[in-house]
Amino acid sequence: MKLFVYSMREFDEFPCFEKFCKKYEIEYEYTTQTPCMDNLELCRGYEVVDIITTVIDRPMLDKFHEMGVRCLTTRTIGYDHIDTAYAKSLGIGVVHISYSPNSVADYTIMMMLMGCRRMKHIMERAAVQDYTLKGKLGREIQDCTVGIIGTGRIGKTLIRHLSGFGCKMIAYDLFESEEVKEYAQYVDLDTLLSQSDIVTLHAPATEDNYHMIDAQAIEKMKQDVILINCARGSLVDTDALIDGIESGKIGFAGLDVVEHESGLYYFNRMGEPLHNPKLAILRSYSNVLVSPHTAFYTDEAVANMAENSIVGAIKYMNGEETPFLVK
Repeated sequence: MKLFVYSMREFDEFPCFEKFCKKYEIEYEYTTQTPCMDNLELCRGYEVVDIITTVIDRPMLDKFHEMGVRCLTTRTIGYDHIDTAYAKSLGIGVVHISYSPNSVADYTIMMMLMGCRRMKHIMERAAVQDYTLKGKLGREIQDCTVGIIGTGRIGKTLIRHLSGFGCKMIAYDLFESEEVKEYAQYVDLDTLLSQSDIVTLHAPATEDNYHMIDAQAIEKMKQDVILINCARGSLVDTDALIDGIESGKIGFAGLDVVEHESGLYYFNRMGEPLHNPKLAILRSYSNVLVSPHTAFYTDEAVANMAENSIVGAIKYMNGEETPFLVK
């Protein structure tokens, strides 16, 4: 199998690809460039193309097909950046990956604690030497009800880790887990929204989940609710979120993802217009913490992403079963 890797980060991913391509005896080449129509010729002669979050549309897939690419593997859990149905129609397999759920779970807890303790506001005021206490009164997480939307691998790990804090947990998922029931009670979505002091999202970006947190959902939430999104930006209607913050309904928002982040995150945009005015609005609030899609970013997770993108492709190319093949 011949593998071509786009968007290679030489400072962290390259050692992983060196290690795992050697381990699995894979011939590979790479570029630090993101895939686009101008550079797709780089992967001519390679059967498998390895990408990360770049949008892969029909013209790009047509070009991959013309060059003989048989498999597209993405170093991400989500694959909504790829037109998977069209890829399938061309006979191109799409493989995604899993990585250590501890990374996002622990980052989510960090966001929750920072929200409970108004940490962004405290740090901003301390930066201008305002050491007064007014406006900085926090709450203790063990006194909160935490609502977890989505109890897959990351949601389950979050619930298990959060159980040590002593807070009440309620959960919502279309498919209930017996493991989750040891720590949390499943409820319907409306009940979760109305009873939770903290709402955290761990659902995939599907058509059904698009803007699941909209104006109606926010209206059902408690006053001064904490909302955490370390999943996918499309789960939250940004306009409704801004309205909820302005009205005081949302007391804190911790956002590791935002709508329309593709082409923005993971690039140095210093000194450039961001062409995302709603992101600028969100960043302006003292009760909103925005991070650039880094919840996953640990040494363990990066190694998992590299290795599993390779292993998934190998299994597909060998005709073996893999749970990470997008069907």
